[in-house]
Amino acid sequence: MRCDKCDTEVADDEIFVHAGRNLCEDCYITVMARPKPCDPGAVSAARASRELQGQKGNQGLTPVQRKLYDYLKDKGKAKREDVAAYMDMPMEDLEGVFAVLRHMCLVRGFKENDTIFFTLM
Repeated sequence: MRCDKCDTEVADDEIFVHAGRNLCEDCYITVMARPKPCDPGAVSAARASRELQGQKGNQGLTPVQRKLYDYLKDKGKAKREDVAAYMDMPMEDLEGVFAVLRHMCLVRGFKENDTIFFTLM
């Protein structure tokens, strides 16, 4: 059987089913361990960590985080799908990057009608 996420061949008894998708163990762990944007404990920890390191604004971001932050800084607000296309990553990977930046209180998401937008805080 093949993993629906990474397309690796996996024995049938080593497949995990999540949200209707057949996943190998590595992809299953990645999906289950993905950070959630609305996590007060993570926000508090990120804030304290950045404070201890003397980081403000976009200091200390990884290249991927900085690319997302700079894109939103230039655009003001952007549809979630447009951000995923610009970042050239699947939506679930983008949501992980977004969640970490949300924990740092740098970005936020909001909904207008049925469209989800990302913007800076």
